[in-house]
Amino acid sequence: MGTVTDGRDDVVGERRHLINLAYRLLGSVAEAEDAVQEAYARWYALSRERRAAVDRPGAWLTTVATRVCLDQLGSARARRERYVGEWIPEPLPDPTEWAGDPADRITLDESVNMAFLVVLEAMTPAERVAFVLHDVFRYPFPEVAAMVGRSPAACRQLATSARRRLRTAAPGPAPAPAPAGLVRAFKRAWEARDIDALVSLLAPDATLVADGGGLAGALLRPLRGATRIADYLLFIATKAPDLTLLERTVNGTPGLVARTSGHTVTVAAFDTTPAGVTRIWAVRNPEKLGPWQTEG
Repeated sequence: MGTVTDGRDDVVGERRHLINLAYRLLGSVAEAEDAVQEAYARWYALSRERRAAVDRPGAWLTTVATRVCLDQLGSARARRERYVGEWIPEPLPDPTEWAGDPADRITLDESVNMAFLVVLEAMTPAERVAFVLHDVFRYPFPEVAAMVGRSPAACRQLATSARRRLRTAAPGPAPAPAPAGLVRAFKRAWEARDIDALVSLLAPDATLVADGGGLAGALLRPLRGATRIADYLLFIATKAPDLTLLERTVNGTPGLVARTSGHTVTVAAFDTTPAGVTRIWAVRNPEKLGPWQTEG
């Protein structure tokens, strides 16, 4: 980003907030960075006089970034219909292990855990934007309305519809992120190729979703059932004898990273209930693993 000389350098400090917002709206670090870059490009395309006339540059940038994300969400739906296999949101490492610019590090909280992001993917673009702006970032509906070009009442209804989708996706007690002890036990069972231990750690109706995007070997459809998942994991271990498993924070919760020859090939996030691991999301698409390509 070039140096600004008109007294509005304060806008650079908005970058982290914008990246956090855009990631939650898009589920992709790369797309979030593109959206924020576009918002800044439009800001710097304004004349000096027009920039000086903006009372709240941060609000201006947030509005532009939101609208860019809304447009991207519409086109992303079409792209994901052509996506090879399942599409999973891009996984996030712990900020201390982030390989990129510190300004691009995304704050980890419950609004970026994988289960939550997957439900957001099921919302319409308008629902997702209204819900994230209001329920996650706490913008009042009049401000949300100004950002998305709808009435406050319409935005309130969109957020209500989004909450209904959340309740439908997770009726009853919400699944919990896997505790570190359970992830560690899962790692050890996988490394030992102990199928009985793996099955015992998985809920009987557990689901494994893998995302290779046609660029890495992965399941084209979700795999269901504890025994089938355990068999598949042991097959993977047999095919990659040099596979190394590491316990890492994935989107703010305990997860596993698989490496071969020091190169990250899979990042796995987990959900659990008292019955065991209920869902595993395994991201193998190398285009989504950039922040994970560090030694550690």
